[in-house]
Amino acid sequence: MSENGSLSPADVERLLTDRSAVARAETVEKIAGGLTGHSFTDKERQEAEQIFRLLVSDAEVLVRQTLAETLKSLPELPHDIAYSLANDISDVATPMLSFSEALSDDDLAEIISSKSSEHQAAIAGRANVSEAISDKLADTGNEDVVATLMQNDTAKISEKTFEKVLDKFGESEKVNAPMAQRSSLPITVTERLVSLVSDKLREHLVSHHDMSPETATDLILASREKTMIGLLKEGTSEGELVRLIDQLYENGRLTPTIILRALCVGDIDFFEHALSKGADISVSNVHMLVHDAGGEGLKQLCKKLKIPAGLVEMIRVAIDVVSELEYDGDPGDRKRFRDHVIQRILTHFEDRFDAENVDYLISKISSSDSGKTEAA
Repeated sequence: MSENGSLSPADVERLLTDRSAVARAETVEKIAGGLTGHSFTDKERQEAEQIFRLLVSDAEVLVRQTLAETLKSLPELPHDIAYSLANDISDVATPMLSFSEALSDDDLAEIISSKSSEHQAAIAGRANVSEAISDKLADTGNEDVVATLMQNDTAKISEKTFEKVLDKFGESEKVNAPMAQRSSLPITVTERLVSLVSDKLREHLVSHHDMSPETATDLILASREKTMIGLLKEGTSEGELVRLIDQLYENGRLTPTIILRALCVGDIDFFEHALSKGADISVSNVHMLVHDAGGEGLKQLCKKLKIPAGLVEMIRVAIDVVSELEYDGDPGDRKRFRDHVIQRILTHFEDRFDAENVDYLISKISSSDSGKTEAA
């Protein structure tokens, strides 16, 4: 480089004739620095790009590696240079695949299909990976690549792709742990993750403590239900809610107790959609039956869903309380609402139970009415 930062004939001569890979790499770095620093004229820029086109085929890996590292974040890098470097061995390609915006989704898809797992992992770590590329990466079936994608919180990942990953790697902590830590997940995916984590905890409880598998399972189910209801945020769309309830139902997890828990935190939408799914009738009809003044509609619904008699009584009380109360919208209101509903239920049953939480109450009523259903 000349003193004023321009591209000199000596730089070009050194690149073409110096047999030392280290020296050529140093010169590459200097020229690329001038390019990124916008100190070149248009003519010098074109000359530098032509030099880089020659160097992408340099026999020395160090030269190509230096070229990729110095050009990886260059705005308006010619596509052919970026593409050549991205298709090189992984040591050369990784910087380009990780950072270069000169590569299109078509380029990335082609490289995923034709190159090594190291190339795929570099793409998985890019900022703002598209849904299409995320799905392509999931299709590699490579655990390390998929784990890298899950760790990349900027990657856009569709619900379908998450489901695909869970189908193959759901029990892999390397994959499900970073997935669980993502800032945003579809609620159906979260529900499956809760179940997977719970299954692992059950194994731990059975193997590390003096606890029967049946006792551990009961504990896990209660923990899973509480976690699941806690995920139902205000603003959850009806579509998300329906997909979640369908998934719970299909996997045998739409239990009477999770329906009651939802009601106890004031989630009447979950409650009515769950009854609709279980009874196979419309939500509007469920609403009318639930609020039937004589109570016969709720009675028949619960009979169809085989809900224990004690829980039906709790549901009746909870519906009355939820109908009277409203969220105040302040921080912590969901917990206050839940506590108020539970306290009213406890008061109703105070001659029969001495408890301070809904888990105790649910377990006591469920066990005392085991096998019983609401009489017709």
